[in-house]
Amino acid sequence: MNIYTSEQVSNGHPDKLRDILADKILCDCLKHDKESRVAIEVLIKNNHIIIAGEITSKHEPDYKKMVNEMFEEIGEERLGYSADYFDIGVMVEKQSPDIALGVDKGGAGDQGIMYGYATNETPELLPIPYIVATRFLKLLAAHPSKMFRADAKAQVSFDYDSGRITTFLCSVQHSEDVEPSDFRTIIETLMVMAASEYGLNSDFEKLINPTGRFVKGGPFADCGVTGRKLACDTYGGIGRIGGGAMSGKDPTKVDRSAAYMARKIARDIVRGGYTDKCEIQLSYAIGVAEPVGIAIDCFGTETQPLDFIRAYVKDSYDLTPREIIKKT
Repeated sequence: MNIYTSEQVSNGHPDKLRDILADKILCDCLKHDKESRVAIEVLIKNNHIIIAGEITSKHEPDYKKMVNEMFEEIGEERLGYSADYFDIGVMVEKQSPDIALGVDKGGAGDQGIMYGYATNETPELLPIPYIVATRFLKLLAAHPSKMFRADAKAQVSFDYDSGRITTFLCSVQHSEDVEPSDFRTIIETLMVMAASEYGLNSDFEKLINPTGRFVKGGPFADCGVTGRKLACDTYGGIGRIGGGAMSGKDPTKVDRSAAYMARKIARDIVRGGYTDKCEIQLSYAIGVAEPVGIAIDCFGTETQPLDFIRAYVKDSYDLTPREIIKKT
């Protein structure tokens, strides 16, 4: 057996709430000043929201407005609490002038390694257990039942030898007046729906709130921090990640923009029929425009020689931060 497991979390999970808020602040700055330099992180615990980092922009974001918009978009009824309950602390400064020197001349905003991955096992060119877990949570979020709250996690274990799901796990926050047995049939149905959309089996083990009740959730059960769900943001643990968070960062930060470009290259190579799977690593030095390293791994599934694929990447993509920003 060759079983790989992928996890995904909902937008009401405490860590994803922080990613959403960090990106809302970023987008607000870029909307009003496309040259904004933003590196924002968010922490939420109980009724406290801490916004910290660096912003250099002609625009001053309205942090309270961003918090309100996030709660409205997710839905205060689903969350089980309102934006008015939270105190907001802000610790934001301008970007370090030493970092700005390198970025101003077109260099990377920091050193780092970024990965992009693609596989032809799904139309989305993403690993099948990851995409099934993601699809399930979308179905759950759209379900009209008032029993469910916004905090939820899913995990899918897939046997690549047999091509079958072995275990499907869901932990979902729910209202205080119900028990997991009250919604078990709904969750099982959604699991089967998500699997069936990808032509997969339905006779897998179904684990639903295995510890029992899950009433207390969100930031009142767990501290949430930006960038703590990197595998959920990328490939579900199948395919490596560089370690740098993407949320809250403008495109001069290669943690984000080069990760997007590496994913695009991997997708292009798989879509082009050169390989079934592809992983691209890009590495950068702070203040330097060209990547200091490019690595390509096709896991032995390539239909063209690796030297040909390497030459294709070298000839087809400008990987300097400025060009990546233009094209992504």
